[in-house]
This record gives sequence, structure tokens and C-alpha cells, in this order.
Amino acid sequence: MTPLLAFHEVGVSRAARTTMSSLPVVSTEPDTMLSLEVAPHQTVAVLGDETSGVDALGGLALGLERPLTGRVLTLGTEIATLERSVQLAFRRRVGYLPASDGLLQNLTLRDNIRLPLRFGSDFRPREIEGRVDVIVAQLRLTRVADLRPAQANAEDRRRAALARALAFDPELVVLEEPFDGLTDRAAAELLEAARGGETAEGARRTVFLTGPDLPALLRPRVDRTVRMARGRVEEVR
Repeated sequence: MTPLLAFHEVGVSRAARTTMSSLPVVSTEPDTMLSLEVAPHQTVAVLGDETSGVDALGGLALGLERPLTGRVLTLGTEIATLERSVQLAFRRRVGYLPASDGLLQNLTLRDNIRLPLRFGSDFRPREIEGRVDVIVAQLRLTRVADLRPAQANAEDRRRAALARALAFDPELVVLEEPFDGLTDRAAAELLEAARGGETAEGARRTVFLTGPDLPALLRPRVDRTVRMARGRVEEVR
């Protein structure tokens, strides 16, 4: 079965912090070599602290940056080598939840979810509104959908950011630190929304997530867990 996401001998640098600044200094030499395949319908987690290089993997999967060594194939394509316009179109096929959420502060949560559909699809306005209504209900955002991000709490902002990532119903979803600051219950709900339900093969969507740790409640729902630390890549289970 062809993997939806594959890291082939990808060199990853660990961020080191200086005593003069809190800003990370990233080496141009790889500290860790990562080879990992994410098969269709799998949920795979790569864990590590802020110095491990884990926080670079989402950007590499989306082709936002090139690996120091090796290749990253997403849906069978090396996105980083595509022309800019082709990259943008291709990335719509992948749901992406960045660690910072990336919500636009001058828009309501509903408008943030609607935005990629308005500018990245051929859907008619009525189709867009219908799709947004369904996603808002699925992520339990109905009561706060008309608030701006600053007016919503951290959990609702995270739900809205995931709703936006799922707007095109992607086959592959990339999540960066998706459960940071959330209760285990909220984290479980977001993971199930990202997985998109069950099929005979496993989750309907393929999920690749990164972060410092994984809540215990979620571990049974993750098919494979890998930890990056001290320049090593270790299988947790």
C-alpha cells in the first residue's frame, strides 16, 4: 500500500537555545535522520521536545521548507520542488493545523473556516455555506462561530483551526501540537474529528501529528508512535 506521507532519510536539525537569547538557533547540519512512512488510514504521532526538531516536520510535509537531506513525499509528490502556484493548489489536498492556529484575528471563527472554501474552490456560495454549517456543527462551534478569535477561548480557537483544516475533507491531515493546553476529553474529540470516523481499513482520514507528548487517553487511537530525542528516532510501540 502506497504511503500518503513518507520521510526518506530526511535530515532534521535540533534547535539549540543560546544563553543570550530565547530564540532557537538551528544548525545547517542534520542531528537526526528520519525515515518514516504513514500508510493510508493510519494515525501516526512523532513526539519530541522543542530541541528535537519535531516542530519542523509539519512544514516539511507541506513543502513549506526543504529537508537538509533526503526527500519528503506527500501524496506521492515532493511538494517543495513544485512551482509556487502548483504548490498552493496541491496543499489544498492536505489538511494542515499549525501549532500557532493561524486564525485571522479580524474575521469571525466562521469566516476563518469559510475562507479557504471561498478562495480555493469552485463551490457556489450556497454549497460553501452548507459545508461550513456541517463543519461548525461537527466541531461543536455553533454557539461561538460568530466570535472573533480574541473573544473565544483556547479550546474553541483550536476547534475552529481544525475545522478550517478539514474544510476540503482532505485525505491526509497534518497536525502540529494539536492538543496543547486542552483537556484529555477535548483532545480526544479533536482527534476523532481529524480521523473522520472509521472504515474497515481504519480511520477514514490519515493523520500525522507532532508534539511534545500524547495524552494517555489518546494512545489507543494512535496506530504508531515515534519519539525523537538526542539525535535518535525510537519506536514507542
